[in-house]
Amino acid sequence: MTTIFHPEAEEEFIAAVRQYADIDPALGADFEAKVEEGVLLAMAFPSMWREISSGLRRVLIRRFPYGIVYAYDEDVFYILAVMHLHARPGYWKARMKDSPVRPRRTRIKRGKR
Repeated sequence: MTTIFHPEAEEEFIAAVRQYADIDPALGADFEAKVEEGVLLAMAFPSMWREISSGLRRVLIRRFPYGIVYAYDEDVFYILAVMHLHARPGYWKARMKDSPVRPRRTRIKRGKR
C-alpha cells in the first residue's frame, strides 16, 4: 500500500514537529515518532479507527492532542490532515477533492427490532 500525504497535511505535520522541537528537541522527535506510529497502526488496521465522515477515519496520536485523518483503498493510504484536536474542526474536508481515494461509507448492520 502506498502512503500519500496531502501537501497541506505534510506542512501541518512539519510545522507541529518544529513547534514541539522549539520547546524541546526531544519533544519534537517524540511527536514525529508518535505520528509515524499512528500512521503505521492505521495502515495495518485501516478499518479499526473511528469513521468521522463518510469514508474518512481518524487515528488519535498517543500523548499529543493530534489526530491523523485518512482515507484508504486497496492500493493507497491517503493522509488528509495531521490535525490539532482543539483547532478548527473540519477545516480539512475540502482536501478530499484532491484525494486519489474515493472513500466508501462503512455500513453498520443492525438487527431487527
